[in-house]
Amino acid sequence: MGTFTDTPDAVPASLPQWLQQQALRHGTEVALRHKHLGVWQERTWAQVADEVHRLASALQTRGFSPGATLTIISRPRPQALLAALAAQWLGGVASLFDPLEAMIEQVQRLATLQPDFVLVEGVDDMLRLRAAQVAVRVLVYLDKRGLSDSKPFVQALDYAALVAERPIDERAPQGRALQTAFVFYRGAGQAIEEQRVSHAELLQEGQRLVVREGLGRQEEALAARAFASGGQARYLLAPWLIAGFRLNFPENLATRDRDRRELGPTLVAGTRETYERLHRYALERLPAPGSRSRRLVDWALAAQPGPLQRYLGDWLVRRPLRDVLGFSRTRAPLLVGDALPPDAEAFFQALGIRVRQWGDAAHWEAPPNLVQQTTDDWTRLQSQLA
Repeated sequence: MGTFTDTPDAVPASLPQWLQQQALRHGTEVALRHKHLGVWQERTWAQVADEVHRLASALQTRGFSPGATLTIISRPRPQALLAALAAQWLGGVASLFDPLEAMIEQVQRLATLQPDFVLVEGVDDMLRLRAAQVAVRVLVYLDKRGLSDSKPFVQALDYAALVAERPIDERAPQGRALQTAFVFYRGAGQAIEEQRVSHAELLQEGQRLVVREGLGRQEEALAARAFASGGQARYLLAPWLIAGFRLNFPENLATRDRDRRELGPTLVAGTRETYERLHRYALERLPAPGSRSRRLVDWALAAQPGPLQRYLGDWLVRRPLRDVLGFSRTRAPLLVGDALPPDAEAFFQALGIRVRQWGDAAHWEAPPNLVQQTTDDWTRLQSQLA
């Protein structure tokens, strides 16, 4: 990693500055892990900062400048997160889209926004851009599978090739505290709204969580969702950079529960959907109602257990169930956004998992100076998607 102009004693005022400080102070420690082909691949803080700096340099040579926006369409992958930090390193903004979102609404939103700089996971996401008739200035992809058969995307750039380029300089992070770090969108067409989140807001909320939950470098967190919401950025990304713990990415969405069980994260930052899905997952694996085994489970999970229920119930039922869910070591189970339904909340409490809710209050407003799609435009797009 190169030498930067800032010193490790300076108080970081942006996400990339926190990354730089972690690299300077703890460069050889593991920052990220990503499961690939069944094996956990590691990146140290120095390697993460170097990759972010290299990508920032590559984007800069292709016209990305302060205030520009990098639109990212990807499932949870380390490269998507590092690309967001690269855009912010240059004083730009990252805009994350979840590829699992409904295609028609997302295509309409992309058609309205017409992003200039885009990073996608693979060909399927490129096809969304094509359906939206987005005239991308710079298009970067993470996965080349199927790309050889997609002639319209021959000008797309390989992420791996970009980070292999030699940086043009040792530019320090340009992002500043009050600048927008992320912009998120919802709705489509004339109903589109945006939420802008500054570095200062993210760092303030992230620091509050670190202090209140007592987070430190020893934590293991699992990034099982795309960073396509302000809550994920506030309560997982910012704390990761501030506290310096390890952030782990599952191999894919289909393996995230198995990877969570294998990892045993100490920090879980999930949404209502995350905990409801895990609740259903556990219930599906319980013995049939009325059976002897099920009566034991119900006895162990009583709302107000006696001493014997607490002791035996923990060994026979609660501990195995926590292992099944991947909560064997979790000490900071966080709920970002809407509260849990009463039955799900009671279930986790019975397991000894005290889920703490962190609000995801967001200010949404119509983006200024945005050209809206006409009804005829959207009718044309719908016919293309049919």
